[in-house]
Amino acid sequence: MENRPGARNRRKPADRTPGRCISNGSTDTPSVSTADSASLSLFPDLDVPSGPWVLEEPFWNQGRQWVAGVDEAGRGPLAGPVVAAAVIPNPALDFSFVRDSKKMRPEERERAYWLILGRSHAVGLGWATAGEIDRINILKASLLAMARAVQTLAPAAQVLLVDGPFPTPLDLVQKPIKKGDDLSRSIGAASIVAKVTRDRIMTALDRLYPGYGLARHKGYGTRDHMDVLARLGPTPIHRLTFKGVVP
Repeated sequence: MENRPGARNRRKPADRTPGRCISNGSTDTPSVSTADSASLSLFPDLDVPSGPWVLEEPFWNQGRQWVAGVDEAGRGPLAGPVVAAAVIPNPALDFSFVRDSKKMRPEERERAYWLILGRSHAVGLGWATAGEIDRINILKASLLAMARAVQTLAPAAQVLLVDGPFPTPLDLVQKPIKKGDDLSRSIGAASIVAKVTRDRIMTALDRLYPGYGLARHKGYGTRDHMDVLARLGPTPIHRLTFKGVVP
């Protein structure tokens, strides 16, 4: 089992009412910023929260066992869904391989994906289609996909650690964390599951819409993709409100 050092907190606890969003500046849960990380090397004697589960452990210490990391993949592409994952890891097992999925090679993500499935209490998936993205915008669609992923978890999550500055539209205790996939293993695990799942979806869609190269660029606006769009026009899975999709 990995060590999970606790962090001292002498301030008055923040309101823990369900549905309330705990900000990064909350005294209820320690936050780790880029400046905090830098201070670890510049001022080693400072009592700065550290450890593999630094963002999860305060909630575990409150008796909230089911803490889920939530992240999405596919906000930027011109085609395909935005896919989200929610992961409740088992901290008794090794998650040291987890990091931001964008910094991993495809083969590393695939291996990590299967390890996460086997070492987590629960993994949930959700997505929003290109049509939903066009209808409500990509930010709202991303948060909707996250909410759908959380709602599939069994056991149900008691706390959400959400990548990014915004909470999901769920009535749960949640902590949005900028660059959370770098700071939280729970969120990092969710980022890997979301990315691998979306890549598989785009590979399958490539067979439905041949000629667009979806399996190769995964819907992103590469030069090849833009050239094909100009020649063939968008498919039903293209995001028509995104710049460059419709001439």
